[in-house]
Amino acid sequence: MKLTLDVENTVTHRDGKMHLDPFEPTNSLTMVGVLTDQGVEQHFPFDHEEHISGRDYSDRVQWFLDNATVLICHNAAYDLLWLWESGFKYDGPVFDTMLAEYVLQRGVKEPLSLQACAERYELDTKKQDTLKEYFKKGYSTRDIPLDELTEYLSADLHATQQLADKLWYRLNTPADSGLLSTVRLTNRVAKCLTKIYQTGFSVDLTKLDEVRDEFEAEKLQLTTDLQAHVRKVMGDTPINLNSPEQLSWVIYGRKVLDKSDWASMVDPYMPDDEFRQMVATRTQRLYRTNAVQCSTCNGSGYIRKTKKNGDPFAKPSKCPTCDTAGFLFNPTDIQAGFKFKPPTSKWASANGFTTSKGNLELLEAGAKSKGMDDAVDFLSKVRRLSAIDTYLSSFVDGIKTHTKEDGRLHVSLLQHRTATGRLSGANPNMQNMPRGGTFPVKKVFVSRFEGGKILEADFAQLEFRAAAYLSQDEVAIEEVSTGFDVHAYTAKVISDAGQPTSRQDAKAHTFAPLYGATGFGRTKAEAAYYEHFTEKYKGVAAWHSRLAKEALTTSKIVAPSGREYAFPDVERRASGRVSHFTQIKNYPVQGFATGDIVPLCLLHIEYLLRGKNSCIVNTVHDSIVIDVHPDEETEVISIIEGTNKELLDIINTRWAINFNVPLLLEAKIGPNWLDTKDVA
Repeated sequence: MKLTLDVENTVTHRDGKMHLDPFEPTNSLTMVGVLTDQGVEQHFPFDHEEHISGRDYSDRVQWFLDNATVLICHNAAYDLLWLWESGFKYDGPVFDTMLAEYVLQRGVKEPLSLQACAERYELDTKKQDTLKEYFKKGYSTRDIPLDELTEYLSADLHATQQLADKLWYRLNTPADSGLLSTVRLTNRVAKCLTKIYQTGFSVDLTKLDEVRDEFEAEKLQLTTDLQAHVRKVMGDTPINLNSPEQLSWVIYGRKVLDKSDWASMVDPYMPDDEFRQMVATRTQRLYRTNAVQCSTCNGSGYIRKTKKNGDPFAKPSKCPTCDTAGFLFNPTDIQAGFKFKPPTSKWASANGFTTSKGNLELLEAGAKSKGMDDAVDFLSKVRRLSAIDTYLSSFVDGIKTHTKEDGRLHVSLLQHRTATGRLSGANPNMQNMPRGGTFPVKKVFVSRFEGGKILEADFAQLEFRAAAYLSQDEVAIEEVSTGFDVHAYTAKVISDAGQPTSRQDAKAHTFAPLYGATGFGRTKAEAAYYEHFTEKYKGVAAWHSRLAKEALTTSKIVAPSGREYAFPDVERRASGRVSHFTQIKNYPVQGFATGDIVPLCLLHIEYLLRGKNSCIVNTVHDSIVIDVHPDEETEVISIIEGTNKELLDIINTRWAINFNVPLLLEAKIGPNWLDTKDVA
């Protein structure tokens, strides 16, 4: 029996966020709906105001689950989580229509909601909008009239069933059948990720507060230092560092004359000489200023207007002369700011010039090569301040908000957000956590078991090894096989070019050319490495050319796993360059490595951990995190070591390929996620 299923539940609003999961004490399962491939449709109310009889339909729902040969859902992870947390059991095959449609989109992102899919496939059913009006009025799901809720659920069931039929038909046509293997793997992984979500990752909230204090102290010091920099290059003009526009004044020393005129003129593909002319004519130089007390308001920023009878108004008015600043800022003859020059029109923004993280990194590299120490210090601190703001809002606050009463953060891992197939996350997005073993937030994650430990199994240079296999570059394969230290080599190339560089600093450059990065905007020494990369890894460069040709010929590229990426509007431009070339180079590496290999490995480890107390609690980038019970430490380490030995067999068997590049899965273990050490 093919069983289509959907659930309805209540929602909790807490800390400015909407929580839909079953781990909120105030959330409950409202209704379960099922529809069989024979047309049998039933709806089972649970926590609903009109469910007066109080009859428990759990046995009936479980009967349908027990007899299902496949469970069809739209966003199966959500439905499975509610089923499992409500005491129901299901461990059979899943067909997630949302994920199937995602795979069929081949990296071209279209809306994946059930309503959007129904419209795209011209299904007979229509989504009912009546519930939105109830929610606007503050109704809970359990308070919506039962007949209307049932009608809504029924429409979803029929839409999902019809969509499944459409998708399954597509997956059995010659044009799309190559994606069937990817869809099946994706559905298996969905169940595994749901179990991770259900399990949760234990959080030490006391340590989280300590991390917050550390970040806040560093933020205060950075702000003080940056304001000193600003006063030095801008004079007395007050600058809000949180304003991209005002920050650009400091960096570039120029201000747009007319924003609307500027916005209409900016073209990211305009010739550089034309852009420089536009900068010269449509922006103005800024000059350092000296502050002079406003004589109109005597420095208060406000004035007292009087009525006709001479009495003052109750409230003061803003001073029109200084606009409440209390000071007049008289320009000097010294140009303000660090006076960087934006190189191309791609650096233009709505308010002037970009202050994005990537471009600030390029400016910092250029400043280093020119010995502009003050600019280097300023830019590095700006980037660090921005990072800390992100860490506080996305991680510290995010973890605090989403940690449940059981002391666990239930990690949400999403398969359908990226174009490549690699995972993303939410509430908070743990996939955005910085790489490396120094991020202090990681120390707040601890074992749920007394005396337990956290183990992280991390792939070494997975994406580079995947690129070595995909390109069959002889140099890359030899380096991987012999354990050659590629990061040390990168540091040597940059150092030999005149810029002493540590191995750690070199890591940012080693693999960047794999993803389309060039030496543009780098120091001369760093740019030398990017040129050297193409010469050293000729096989990679040749593979990139083959990918471009494949995309131009077929409008898509195909990974060894069968996963496909579509480029419907790819073209060779007049300059000879291929459009979307960065994505064409990037997608196969990221997709095959972290979208296919890591999930496959995740499934293998999850299977070997079944029946044990130890459990997978997260996966980030190319690592898998396990909460280890103290009695199972030796066994879990053995599982990781065994998996490491079997990796190539697992991959080759799954996709019938000859992955001839060694892979390495390294294990670290410790009392928390940060303080882990290599397994002896």
